[in-house]
This record gives sequence, structure tokens and C-alpha cells, in this order.
Amino acid sequence: MEKLLGELEGVRRTERHGHFPEWRYHGRLVARQLDSGHLVIRIDFDFRRSLMQSDAATFSVPNRYVKHMMVVADLVLGDGDAIADALEMLGNFSEVQIRATSRNFDLQA
Repeated sequence: MEKLLGELEGVRRTERHGHFPEWRYHGRLVARQLDSGHLVIRIDFDFRRSLMQSDAATFSVPNRYVKHMMVVADLVLGDGDAIADALEMLGNFSEVQIRATSRNFDLQA
């Protein structure tokens, strides 16, 4: 997954000491590793709904992300191809979409 994220134009990996990596598109968070087995991905609500309906074993939306354009992918037990498809959708975000959908929300909550 890290390789795919690194190949997306404009997406850069960052990591703070003692924290898992995150990926940003022109400074805006688009994905972050929550722990060794889970990745949170910025995704539009319609695609998130589709992912949840088609592959609930791979994707989940914890309560803290319900109001946000985020989905959590299970990197250990989930379908790697489905996760790759979701990550490729990040390449469809334009800078305007990222700016318009960004809010001050705490991904650590």
C-alpha cells in the first residue's frame, strides 16, 4: 500500500517521530496508518457507502469518522485489491476537492 500511495502524483509521505506514517496531497491529509493493521483513507461519501456495501469485511467507519470523508481499511484481514482501488481514488481528488472537503477534525480522537 505504501508503494501505491507513493506513486500518486502530489501525494507525499510524512512521519513524526514515534508515530505511524501519513500521506498528504499538497499538505492535506489523505491517508494515515492508524496501527500496524489499519489505514484511514480520505474518500468521498458515495464511494465510502459503496465500499461498505460491497466489502464490509475490509472497510469500516468507526463513530469518530461518520461525519467525515474517511474510511478505515483492514490491512491484515481485508481484500488488498479493494484497498488498492480505494487508494487509487485518491488520485482523482483535485486540489479544489481536497480544500473544499477539509475540516478541522481530529484523527487521533
